[in-house]
Amino acid sequence: MNKKANVVIVGASGAVGQELLNILNEREFPINKLKLCATSRSAGREVEFQGKKYIIEETTDDSFNGMDIALFAGGKASLDFGPAAVERGCVVIDNSSNYRMDPEVPLVVPEVNPEDVKWHKGIIANPNCSTIIMVVALKPIYDAAGIKRVVVSTYQAVSGAGKEGIEELTAQTKAVIEGGEYPPNKFAHQIAFNLIPHIDVFKDMDYTKEEWKMVLETQKIMNDDSIAVTATTVRVPVYRSHSESINIETKSKLSAAEAKKVLADAPGVIVQDDISQNIYPMPLFTSNTDEVFVGRIREDNTIENGLNLWVVGDQIRKGAATNAVQIAELLLKYNCLMEKK
Repeated sequence: MNKKANVVIVGASGAVGQELLNILNEREFPINKLKLCATSRSAGREVEFQGKKYIIEETTDDSFNGMDIALFAGGKASLDFGPAAVERGCVVIDNSSNYRMDPEVPLVVPEVNPEDVKWHKGIIANPNCSTIIMVVALKPIYDAAGIKRVVVSTYQAVSGAGKEGIEELTAQTKAVIEGGEYPPNKFAHQIAFNLIPHIDVFKDMDYTKEEWKMVLETQKIMNDDSIAVTATTVRVPVYRSHSESINIETKSKLSAAEAKKVLADAPGVIVQDDISQNIYPMPLFTSNTDEVFVGRIREDNTIENGLNLWVVGDQIRKGAATNAVQIAELLLKYNCLMEKK
């Protein structure tokens, strides 16, 4: 990538915004000009990036003048300011769910469907974190044997609910250990020493919104509506990195050994599967990494073409910030920036 881009981060003061800065730095993304924006509440804060100090500005329509790429950290900001960014010739990469199922908006995981960035019309959506982690592991199996059905249960870290989720787990754990109480606020029930099979609001057929995201986004990213997906999403008392138990029914036979081989050769995947040494992916050791870790790879003995996987990934990095920056890299690689009006 020889071209440099003018980049604006919207939501720069939050956890994902800060992670976006970390990833841009780590991956040496070619930045010509950087602008940091957020709500009026966060405006005026000072942030250091690559030895230079930046003042966070309040986001306005004019924040995107002369900018090439806008990384939206999440929330409703992309609804409020996304159209204004596009009008000014700035490509929006959005971490929220606002545009994911819009048929006019690509939903991209670079290891799975990188070419989809080429047909963007100004906005590219970053998928749900749990979906990203899952499809990176599904893609090599899909290419090798096809996929008929997926049954996934997630074990999602509290940081997926933001800073408030982390604080609630910490304070609640301390209170319970000391014999006190800390009533739930961020979560529907006590999260300390507990599991909550309820993430986001309940929707059709008594599935949660989070569960439907995994169904519909997987089909869109894989460009295959025939893949049957059913999900149960669970919040667990872990700070960082989401885990997923995935059962896959393939169209043709793929042995566990063959699955390990195709996964080991796949981009963005690290196979950790040596049960003789008790080696398998765990959230504690996958936090602050960009890869999707896969282990406990074994055949499902109840069906003819079945596999079970245990998959873990850092939902703040690969599940959000890293994936967004990878999309920005694709925009430069494919020369897909917009012309300024």
